[in-house]
Amino acid sequence: MEFKKIFPGIFSRRKDEDLHIQFFRYTIVGGIAYIVDFGSLYLLTEFGGLHYLLSAMIAFILGLITNYSLSIIWVFARRRVTKVQLEFTIFTLIGVVGLVLTELFMWLFTGIFGIFYLISKILTGAIVYLWNFSARKFILFR
Repeated sequence: MEFKKIFPGIFSRRKDEDLHIQFFRYTIVGGIAYIVDFGSLYLLTEFGGLHYLLSAMIAFILGLITNYSLSIIWVFARRRVTKVQLEFTIFTLIGVVGLVLTELFMWLFTGIFGIFYLISKILTGAIVYLWNFSARKFILFR
């Protein structure tokens, strides 16, 4: 049984308007962006010597750029905003809300509850992922 035959369209280079395919693709894109984010957090904190909250902010921005690029290339078929600069601004504002949520939950989980910062990042990532997909899908993309 071949995965591509069971789920046609998911791995196609063509953008698709089906919500399930978009969600699946956004999960892959989000996973790639999360690897960039998580890896940057680790490297900046452990090897760069930055405080984990500063590292989390920088890492989130790197993940945001990765997510935007891959989302417009592969995930969302239609756009509500035709001007790229405005679209990226709105995408970034949604990301800023995600960043605020990231910082809040990282501080809460690590600073208050004493959870190791990388575990906090995993918990935070799940929460912010749901916010990001929902907001970007319904505000920016059709």
